[in-house]
Amino acid sequence: MSTEEKVASHYTHGSLETAILQTLAADGKDVDNLRIRDLADVDEFHLGRHAATVDFARDLDLSAGLRLADIGSGLGGPARHFADSYGCIVSGVDLTEEFVQVANLLTARCGLENLVSFRQGSALALPFESGSFDRATLIHVGMNIEDKARLFSEVRRILKPGGRFGLYEIMQMREGTLSFPMPWAMELETSFVRSPDIYRHLLDEAGFTVEIEQDRSALAIRLAHEARARAAAAGEVRDQGVRTLMGPRAGERMSNVNVSVEGGLLAPIEMIARAV
Repeated sequence: MSTEEKVASHYTHGSLETAILQTLAADGKDVDNLRIRDLADVDEFHLGRHAATVDFARDLDLSAGLRLADIGSGLGGPARHFADSYGCIVSGVDLTEEFVQVANLLTARCGLENLVSFRQGSALALPFESGSFDRATLIHVGMNIEDKARLFSEVRRILKPGGRFGLYEIMQMREGTLSFPMPWAMELETSFVRSPDIYRHLLDEAGFTVEIEQDRSALAIRLAHEARARAAAAGEVRDQGVRTLMGPRAGERMSNVNVSVEGGLLAPIEMIARAV
């Protein structure tokens, strides 16, 4: 089995649409008339969740009509935000077929299918024409991709000159051993976390200039603490949406990444790079 096949298998649930709709219905949502905010707890699983997406979108300088490629689009939460809040035309691509199917179904339930669409494909061979996008995004995806040089070369190929590439990635900030399982991998074999220095170097080699770089650890840590406090006060299981996606070891996986971020071993780093 190839690395890409192992990664797709890692994320495949089997009955994800049903599980998500049941979670939403149990939370009192009208699943036949969903709004984007109804999905906030089930369709954005990066550190900092929707708050990080809002800040990230602002830094990308988005506007109506821009074409944006969301690479590793998952269940489509950020893509729907880009379209709904800014009027972007978003094309998502993800390795996991089930994610693509559920992302399209959720998008239709939110009435955004005229602006947002998803297809199955590899980030190392993007199914898009050269120079066809104004923006591209990569949100907590690179940890599963070893050949980042090829990834960035593909992103540069599909972007117009002057287009912006936004990355929001978990990066390794110092020497140390990661504790598995992590949200993106059950073991080291399919985990390819790298340092900001490596990202900067490979982006430069691919024809990008990094214009913005910021560590979003403080936001991620604060929101994780607030979520734990709310759950404890209410006597509830925390992050039911995460558990729906990740299964019975969700708590252990999230704990491992949160401990690593709080300890300074890992950090969610935002980079905005311009295609030159």
